[in-house]
Amino acid sequence: MAAEWPELAAAARERRRELALPGAAVAERVAAGGGRLPAGLLELPLLQSLELSGCAALRELGPGLAAALPALHTLVLSGNALGPAGLGAGLGGTLPALRLLDLSGNGLEALPAALGGAGDAGPAEEDGDPAAFPQLRSLNLSGNRLRELGPGLARAAPQLQELLLSGNRLRALPGALLPPAGPAPFPLLGRLEAADNELEEVGPSIAALPALKSLDLANNRLSELPAALADCPRLKDANLRGNPLRDRRLEKMVNGCQTRAVLEYLRSKGRAEGGREETRRRKRDKQHKKDNEERDEAEAVGRMLLKVLHVGDNPAPLLVRASPGVRDVRPYIVCCVLRGVRLRPGNALRRFLSMQTKLHEDICEKRTAATIATHDLQLIRGPLTYSVQPPTELKITPLGRKEMKAKDLLRQLQMEAEEQRKQKKRQNVSGLHRYLQLLDGKDNYPCLVDAEGVVISFPPITNSEKTKIRKTTQDLFLEVTSDTSLQMCKDVMDTLILKIAELNRFTVENEEEDSGDESDAVCGSVALNPKAQQHSSPLVLEQVRVVDTDGNLKVLYPSKTDLATVSSLLTVVR
Repeated sequence: MAAEWPELAAAARERRRELALPGAAVAERVAAGGGRLPAGLLELPLLQSLELSGCAALRELGPGLAAALPALHTLVLSGNALGPAGLGAGLGGTLPALRLLDLSGNGLEALPAALGGAGDAGPAEEDGDPAAFPQLRSLNLSGNRLRELGPGLARAAPQLQELLLSGNRLRALPGALLPPAGPAPFPLLGRLEAADNELEEVGPSIAALPALKSLDLANNRLSELPAALADCPRLKDANLRGNPLRDRRLEKMVNGCQTRAVLEYLRSKGRAEGGREETRRRKRDKQHKKDNEERDEAEAVGRMLLKVLHVGDNPAPLLVRASPGVRDVRPYIVCCVLRGVRLRPGNALRRFLSMQTKLHEDICEKRTAATIATHDLQLIRGPLTYSVQPPTELKITPLGRKEMKAKDLLRQLQMEAEEQRKQKKRQNVSGLHRYLQLLDGKDNYPCLVDAEGVVISFPPITNSEKTKIRKTTQDLFLEVTSDTSLQMCKDVMDTLILKIAELNRFTVENEEEDSGDESDAVCGSVALNPKAQQHSSPLVLEQVRVVDTDGNLKVLYPSKTDLATVSSLLTVVR
């Protein structure tokens, strides 16, 4: 119980989102509890990060962990004594927000059922079932005793970007990791480490990992490398040293860390041996081109085209400067400009605002994971500054309100939230006001300020009335901030752009009249002819750089790898 663990009692009392339990300090209590985590953990539903490492007494997570901690995005359980059975009870079900899972150094001989191991049977393996870890980006299984990985991992964690397998007993790669049929697995996997295993074979299906950039297969038993390795389209860094390669020329290049030379050599060697791999590559390229052309045509008709304008091609790119102070408050921000949005006809503006509210509820986890701000680009004067100000000095004109200081705005919102709670006779505040606690205890508040010194955004609370979106708005400045991760900002921005494109298509395809219920709308009716609009200009997405105070680049959006997860729904012309 939580009373037996003062750390848990303090976490519950202080509504903590992070908890780290030193393994050696709690080993005796874990052993007394039968080698499992205390039941008091199930009473911390706000917990987002949990670490308990280096505890040789920990053998089980205990049942119900996944159901009790739905907000968990980081789980570190390295250096314990967990086995597949001990993990299965706690990880059973789904962890929808989990992004990092570290199970290194536990002596696992097989994957737990939740990660697609042998215990994963029945309906959980059927196509169409929800993934157990839909947001998992990093999985560390290093230092275990794994001999193989099953295809169930691709279903359990489809968005995996980093898979660490070094120090196991794997004999083949990818082996059974990639399902034999179905859609391409692991479309975002960029880093794969399997050093210090017992690998004797790297199969040609390694080329089925389209995003693979870094590959570490050092100190294995590989006597040869497949020509298919050269077909990995993004592979830049491959550590293949410490393998008994028969080809001495290839071994020399490998020992010299000449990744590019190694790939070119493998490609030419495969061509010399009959050109079979080259033929397959050309067929894939031809089919890929054909699929792209068919999708381009379909998407053009469906108003789902998106053109990217690069900073170098933009005569007046918008710039955001981030001050050092945001690191301790809300460190991550991603911005871009989107031109060509249609909000005037019918209920287009209402649908747009409703969509933004729904994203805040869902993917942004009621603004606790990230916050979206949308602005009328024509009302902004750049460059912008992402900075912090004390609550008593930060002034903003919130949407629908008069100018006030940040501390007064929060006090007003908290009073409104309390009144709402009383009216609905609830014990806890719920709904949109739940995110107000994110700024508790902060000495400074984050804000986005334009070149005229006007605060246009106060995340995660509100935008400014000055840059409010109206029916006449055609060009948007989009902003996503988070205190979770930069990747969270990018994921939310990807989804936001896709939803705006879908709304734009709907507006064009459906003939509507101006509803006339917006004070800033143009009077009269607007009738759209879908056929006449099918070939009009696509949306244009302009890159925006975020730099530090010295001008060093922090993030550029969209980069070449952004919008990859929505590429099948949105045709992006880069």
